[in-house]
Amino acid sequence: MKYKELTHKIIGCAMKVHNTLGNGFQEVIYQRALAIEMESQGLKYQREFEMPIYYEGNNIGTRRVDFFVEDAIMVELKALTVLEEVHLAQAMNYCQAYNLPIGLLLNFGARSLEFKRVYNLNHPDNRDSQSHES
Repeated sequence: MKYKELTHKIIGCAMKVHNTLGNGFQEVIYQRALAIEMESQGLKYQREFEMPIYYEGNNIGTRRVDFFVEDAIMVELKALTVLEEVHLAQAMNYCQAYNLPIGLLLNFGARSLEFKRVYNLNHPDNRDSQSHES
């Protein structure tokens, strides 16, 4: 897919953070560490970026994403012992509401970093793709 290299680089940054800190911290600690790591890797990002949410073409409010990377990818962080389907659905819904082609859900709370790429299948960049990857 179009954003595979970029998502791979973000996931690599998250893995380095998790390998260094381990699990057990609050989400904000991982957010701060990931910001440092992405900056050191030359990734442009906005942290706690407020984005509009649309319904039927109407702006119905805003929500802050943990990171908006390279003006293309939403990154949602969690620090949970168990990542549940509701968290994945939430990230997928954000991609649709923000009209973004792809997002990442990163969970630092488990023994190993958990990550999921989430796709907005309604986005023009993804219309030809029928499969999800994780």
